[in-house]
Amino acid sequence: MTAADSLSVWLHVRREADWHRAPALQRVPPDRDGFRSWCEGPVRLRDPIRAERLLAAYALAREDAARRTPLNFALLARWQREVLAATEAPFRVSDAYAKAGRERYGLTPRTQADFDSCLNETTDPDVPLAARAARAYLDVAFFHPFTDGNARAALLTLVHVLAREDIVLPEVGPLQTTRYADDPVGAADLAALIGVLNRRRQ
Repeated sequence: MTAADSLSVWLHVRREADWHRAPALQRVPPDRDGFRSWCEGPVRLRDPIRAERLLAAYALAREDAARRTPLNFALLARWQREVLAATEAPFRVSDAYAKAGRERYGLTPRTQADFDSCLNETTDPDVPLAARAARAYLDVAFFHPFTDGNARAALLTLVHVLAREDIVLPEVGPLQTTRYADDPVGAADLAALIGVLNRRRQ
C-alpha cells in the first residue's frame, strides 16, 4: 500500500498554522556563529571533508544573504553542489521517502514551481522572521527537493533567511531534531526554538 502524500499533508499544515505567534527576534550580535561552530565541532569530528563542504556552502549562503538574492530552488542547488561536491544538483524526478519510508513526498508537474512559490514567501514582512525561517526549513524538509542532503539544505536555508535580516544564531544543534509533516505543533515549536536560540548567549 502506497504511503499518504506527506508533502500534501505539510502544505495543509503550512496554510493552517498560526505563524503569527512566533517570537520577535533581536538583532544582537551573538558571541559566536552557531552554524560555523557546529561545522567546526561535531561535523568536523565525524567527517572533516563534510565539514569543509558545508562551510563552503555556508559562505555562499551568507554572500547571497548579503546581496539579498531571491531565494529559489536554483539558489539552493548552487549551495547543494558545494555540499555534495557535485557538478549538478537537480530537482528530484520521482517521489521521495524519509523516516524509513513512513513519509512519502509526492511529485507532480507543479512540485518544483510550488516549492519556489513557498520559498518566495520568506520575504513576506507580515510574517515574523522566526516563522519564515522555520517554515522555509520545513519546506525544504518536506518538498525534499534533492536526492541527497536535504537536511543540510534545510539548515542552510534557515540560516540564510535569518542572515538576510542580520540574525545569526549562536547555536544550531538543537534545531536538528526529527520533524513530521503532519505536526502543526512541531512547526510552531521550531519557530519558538529559533526565538529561544536567538536570545541565548554563550
